[in-house]
Amino acid sequence: MSETVLWPAATEEVVDPAEFRALMATFPAGVAVVTAAEPAGRPWGMTCSSLCSVATRPPTLLICLRTGSPTLAAALRGSAFAVNLLGDQAQAVAELFSSGAPDRFDHVRWTREPSFGTPHLIADTLTIADCRVTMTVNAGDHMVVLGEVFRVRRSEGTSPSPLLYGMRKYWSLSSCVDIG
Repeated sequence: MSETVLWPAATEEVVDPAEFRALMATFPAGVAVVTAAEPAGRPWGMTCSSLCSVATRPPTLLICLRTGSPTLAAALRGSAFAVNLLGDQAQAVAELFSSGAPDRFDHVRWTREPSFGTPHLIADTLTIADCRVTMTVNAGDHMVVLGEVFRVRRSEGTSPSPLLYGMRKYWSLSSCVDIG
């Protein structure tokens, strides 16, 4: 049996948010749009690079979404979300879904996943993972959401290279020079 160890609260000052953002900017990550739907059907989505795999049995991933985000609220109410992993030609989509524009779904091609109705951005993704919410953890001004992956859809006809974000800019693996 595993045990959770909680460290005592820090008594020292922590780095300020700007310094922390500068630290994280040096760590490139893949770019995804996390989508969810309200029970009445309204789609929500936001650009997210805070995601990672957790386990293969059961297949589980985690995302970190800002507390107060309408996308987070829809994912929790509907108990489901989709992770749309963007191809390197989808920078405009990443920027659109990070803009807060209320009509963002009017500017992309998308369909609904049949079981939970989560939006799939079909024209701009390499892969889509449909997830059931299994656990949440409050973490400061964000919430960590764990999701069990119940379906994976690979897109055909899109660039095989993922969109990446790091050093405060978008880039792709295809733009990197092979030094090996």
